[in-house]
Amino acid sequence: MSLDGVMQAPGGPKEDTSGNFKLGGWTVPYFDEFLGTVMTKQMEKPFDLLLGRKTFDVFASYWPNHKSEGKGINDATKYVVSTTLSKHTWEKSIFIKDNVVDEIKKLKTQNGPDLQVHGSSYLIQTLLTHDLVDEFWLKIFPVTLGSGKRLFGTGTIPLSFTVSESQISPNGTIIATYKRRGDVKTGTYE
Repeated sequence: MSLDGVMQAPGGPKEDTSGNFKLGGWTVPYFDEFLGTVMTKQMEKPFDLLLGRKTFDVFASYWPNHKSEGKGINDATKYVVSTTLSKHTWEKSIFIKDNVVDEIKKLKTQNGPDLQVHGSSYLIQTLLTHDLVDEFWLKIFPVTLGSGKRLFGTGTIPLSFTVSESQISPNGTIIATYKRRGDVKTGTYE
């Protein structure tokens, strides 16, 4: 995300132009070998994906055609939250249309690999509203964008997290893992 919390269209100018967003591809100048290593490490162990439909469309147009570099993504079960899409040729794609929160809660209780969410700004708002986020793997890029879809939108509930890992790339991108701690504690300086 950007310093001002924007997560929209990080990978290319045509990725998501909704809301007249014109800065698509804003992370590309900051992506270096260091970030590539971080991403590889985060995707080494088996995982499944929970995606919104727009992010699924972006992934499905690219990853099935890049099987060697996208082995983890292609091997993952893709749980897709969509009211408009119910099937796709990309292997291991399962669609969630109804009772989204209940279905996600069920997924979280099952034995299996971690569920990762990439992009999916609208879906993330649902997860935040219903306290369904256990951990954030944030990459905070040294740029402000002013407008665009934000990671922490209007439905975010008060929660506390702890930093379990942090690094800074040579290009100034902060990589931080935040694990769910509990409720927000308050105090006073009086």
